[in-house]
Amino acid sequence: MKSRRTEGTQLQLPYRDTPRSTGGLTPVPGVPAPVAFVRRKGARRYILRVRLDGVVRVTVPWHGSRAEADQFLRERREWIVRELRRQDVARDRSSLPHDVESALRRQAARELPQRLAELASLHGFTVTAVSIRNQRTRWGSCSPTGRISLNWRLVQVPPEVRDYVLLHELTHLRHLNHSARFWRELARVCPGHADARRWLRASRLLVG
Repeated sequence: MKSRRTEGTQLQLPYRDTPRSTGGLTPVPGVPAPVAFVRRKGARRYILRVRLDGVVRVTVPWHGSRAEADQFLRERREWIVRELRRQDVARDRSSLPHDVESALRRQAARELPQRLAELASLHGFTVTAVSIRNQRTRWGSCSPTGRISLNWRLVQVPPEVRDYVLLHELTHLRHLNHSARFWRELARVCPGHADARRWLRASRLLVG
């Protein structure tokens, strides 16, 4: 969701007048969810979205101000409430029976580490540790120590999309960022990554 460009005093993020103990999240009066402010040099407008974990994310123009950011949020409170409710309904509809979910998790524990090892061997990566988790906002992630975490729901996506996520995380073993070098390496090991990314974008979960 976007708004017109605004002018103001340069914004310093994270906001120094709010507690740091919230883990980067800021309560804003009148907004029914925690807010994550992200300043972007190339942003020309305030941009709003509600993440799957219920956090309201606001992209702030480089010269935006705290007052304008808060006002932008308050003006869109009704939209935020509707989006939070829509996500709640979607989660309820997508929930699986307990026995089905348990079976899929067992399948993921068997298949995902094995497939990760196959791809690692094929492309010359060395995996030190892997875990299968129940992430709500990510398909996978790679820690600075090289530990790869995979979402058990990957057993439900098309094989080429699953392999993209696994190769994405394997590539982070060499480039723990999303730099140009990272994307060149990923394109080398996963030529079809663009199509897989489009599929995943519709899911609204992230690949770390």
